Amino acid sequence: MTRDRRNPRPLDLPRLNELALAYVARFATSAAKLEGYLRRKLRERGWDGDGEAPVQATVERMVAAGYVDDAQFARARSGSLLRRGYGQRRVDQALGQAGIAEAVRSEVRAGACEQRRAALALARKRRLGPFGAPATDRAVREKQLAAMLRAGHPLDSARELLNAISVEAAEQWAAEPDEE
Repeated sequence: MTRDRRNPRPLDLPRLNELALAYVARFATSAAKLEGYLRRKLRERGWDGDGEAPVQATVERMVAAGYVDDAQFARARSGSLLRRGYGQRRVDQALGQAGIAEAVRSEVRAGACEQRRAALALARKRRLGPFGAPATDRAVREKQLAAMLRAGHPLDSARELLNAISVEAAEQWAAEPDEE
């Protein structure tokens, strides 16, 4: 026996506010992601209010109330990606995709030491360079280098890490202080 799917009721102002509040309560989000979510819900369900749906005003209210903070979201997302071993290029892409402004992205950009620690985390996790079996084959070395580059690490950092002679040397390289 098949059931007919009921079409959800069109959104009005109270329902739009409820959706926005439920979304920011459940997910860490940026203003742009919240706006995209609300616009998608409006496309799916329609608008049952006067004039245009006040999506931008709803997002601005959430920002003013402190429920949405792009800088805090960028710091948290950046830190999470760096701890997982992604490089700065991939972090910038992820933040840009989330609608974070360039000024905020540059404010939360990781220093050289943090970037080296991220490269070390990726190498340890994926068993690259000194953390894996010795890569004597050129094709294996190129695959390891490609993996580091896809993760967003600069070429010189990837080569430095993959050429480390031991785990201790790689950890010492990652712990070097930033040069100002």
